[in-house]
Amino acid sequence: MGWATSTATATAAVTLAVVAALGGCSSDGSKDGASPKPKPNPNASTGTGTGPATSTPSGTATDAPGTPSPGQSAGQSPDPGTGTTAPAPQPAPSTSAPAPSASTPTGGETLLAVTRSGGISGKTSTLIIKGDGSFLRLNAKAETVDRDKLSAAALAKLRTALQEADFPRLPRISMPKEPVFDAFTYAFRHGGYEVAAAQTALPRPLEGVLGALPAFEPR
Repeated sequence: MGWATSTATATAAVTLAVVAALGGCSSDGSKDGASPKPKPNPNASTGTGTGPATSTPSGTATDAPGTPSPGQSAGQSPDPGTGTTAPAPQPAPSTSAPAPSASTPTGGETLLAVTRSGGISGKTSTLIIKGDGSFLRLNAKAETVDRDKLSAAALAKLRTALQEADFPRLPRISMPKEPVFDAFTYAFRHGGYEVAAAQTALPRPLEGVLGALPAFEPR
């Protein structure tokens, strides 16, 4: 009995292997703020209506704040201590990568792969079913035997069965205590999960998946 169980477990492991292969201005002021009294000009006219001569404020006007001096271009600031103009600091480029966009599965991606091996004839067959319902039948050498496509109803049935099977919760290998040597062994690969089970110890959720599959052998 121990040898038989080991053989069946090894068969399931081999079957799993088959599926797995397939970002400021300043100014000078006089003292106390009083302006000096202008002296009369002997040559000035004595007519009425003539006011005192206006004086021009001393001092030199500077450039208005914010106006670049000659030789200084916009975006530059004077370098303190040297009197030279240094380039204004520029913002560092962003190094953050763009957020990845969600990808939509295409019809050409594999929805399910199932390998059946053993049985009375000891043959190995594999079904590769795509997201659009098209599928391949492969032989033991992973050679394509034929191609076909599920109907819309059949594909919907298979998707429902796969959802109900809940692959993340299934045991990876399901084998009976007393294996039957002429029974089939199945290896399933779906959604990144691989599970194997003997025909006589098949978890009930996987029975629904098998029931929604096309035939392993072409008719």
